[in-house]
Amino acid sequence: MTQYTFKGRNSQGQEVLGTLEGVSVDAVAGQLSARGLIPIRIEEAKVQAGLALRWQSMRSDKPVTIVDLIIFCRQMYTVNRAGVPLIQGVRGLANSLRHPRFQTVLHNVADQLEKGVELSASMAQHPDVFDKLFVSLVNVGENSGKLDEAFNQLSSYLERDLDTAKRIKSATRYPSFVLGALVIAMVVINIFVIPNFADMFAKFGAELPLPTIILLGTSAFFVNYWHIMLGLTGVAWFLFKRHVKTEAGSRQWGRILLRLPIVGDIIERASMARYARSFGLMLSSGVPLIQSLQLCSRVIDNPWLGDKILGIREGIERGESLLSTHNQSGMFTPLVLQMIGVGEESGQVDTLLKEVAEFYEREVDYDLKTLSDRIEPIMIVIMASFVLILALGIFLPMWNMYSLQTG
Repeated sequence: MTQYTFKGRNSQGQEVLGTLEGVSVDAVAGQLSARGLIPIRIEEAKVQAGLALRWQSMRSDKPVTIVDLIIFCRQMYTVNRAGVPLIQGVRGLANSLRHPRFQTVLHNVADQLEKGVELSASMAQHPDVFDKLFVSLVNVGENSGKLDEAFNQLSSYLERDLDTAKRIKSATRYPSFVLGALVIAMVVINIFVIPNFADMFAKFGAELPLPTIILLGTSAFFVNYWHIMLGLTGVAWFLFKRHVKTEAGSRQWGRILLRLPIVGDIIERASMARYARSFGLMLSSGVPLIQSLQLCSRVIDNPWLGDKILGIREGIERGESLLSTHNQSGMFTPLVLQMIGVGEESGQVDTLLKEVAEFYEREVDYDLKTLSDRIEPIMIVIMASFVLILALGIFLPMWNMYSLQTG
């Protein structure tokens, strides 16, 4: 199979660029026609200029984001509500996209649909775009005849998930910026500023106080071994990223995240909100209880908490109740456990789980609003300590020299 690049126009007259594999130009033209595209130019990829080919490759490798999936779910909800045939709807959405990778994925899904494969099974062939939760809810929607509602629920779930992530990122932006600026200032001062004072102090030959000795020693270490420090930092970062990708390392890091001061509680509550919302969503959609817990352990995006959810699933398999298994996990507050117990007794677990999710989300929202107020005093103390050490280290010997001269 040869790789071909093509340029075409869709039914709306928009220009579409991409790559396809085929045995010949005619075969590729046939694929484009099947997708509702009018071919304008088709040529082998190797005849393109190197930079253009690399640029197109970079665009094609751009990952599909949560925002892309939210828009897709909304559009699929509209398409299904309007009664548009599924294959035609997926083809139309693919042709309207400007995301090369997502466009290719949707065309592949449409190709599979034409062969008689179910939508969920077609999506399952692209796990890097559609995760197991997404595929499972689409499958339930297909089997229940409520595919439009499945996409509507998915869009709402993804929107809430994205909103929580944005709020956490926004709340931590200020302290991250301050700490980054402080680190840069320390490096600049130690390498470029303090050595000048060291030369001046050496000329006068005055006895230096302890803060100045420490400051000069730190500066000399930075100046003489900055390349070693930079190399060790890079190696440590590489080893850390590699360790976190391992099964044991990801669990350790997931546990450490929950124990971080100030932000650890927020991360845990946000994870619990995600678990409760996804669990309730799957139960209300008709996903079996055991399968729902299995999927939630992966959706929660924290392997350490995922193991606890798997423990809940194992307890359910042994015949224990939802209340007892959730209580044994040690993840939930007594109030939340009472809500789960009431839901189990009344047969409305999915509804109560949504209430639990909203309870955690309200707590996360309040914590995020007050996060800056809690972090600012710590930032002030850190910056004041840095300024104090710097002032004592530089001005104390200058005062001593001034006293000697006036004395």
